[in-house]
Parts: sequence; structure tokens; C-alpha cells
Amino acid sequence: MAVPKRKMSRSNTRHRRAQWKGVTPTLVPVTIDGTSHLVPQRLVKAYERGLLTPEG
Repeated sequence: MAVPKRKMSRSNTRHRRAQWKGVTPTLVPVTIDGTSHLVPQRLVKAYERGLLTPEG
């Protein structure tokens, strides 16, 4: 496991953290019970298997 040799300054820590950006999930159309729903791509198999049900 990597361990820092020196303490990172507060300024550097905050500049590093500020670079992180959330990304909206890509939505994919899936047909469930004859109706089409837009669901996140990584959850398509769960919807197809019936593990998740679309809200609405």
C-alpha cells in the first residue's frame, strides 16, 4: 500500500479534490412489459432479469 512520505499541504489537497467531477450516467432505452424506459447502462441486466422495477 502506498504511504505518503510527507504531509500534503491543505492548499494542494483542496486543489486536487477540486478536480473531481461527477458524470451523469448514460441512459439506455429498455423495453419492459411492452413499455420503453430509459435506465442507466450498468443496470440494464438487472432490469431485464426483473431484479429492479422502473419507477413511474
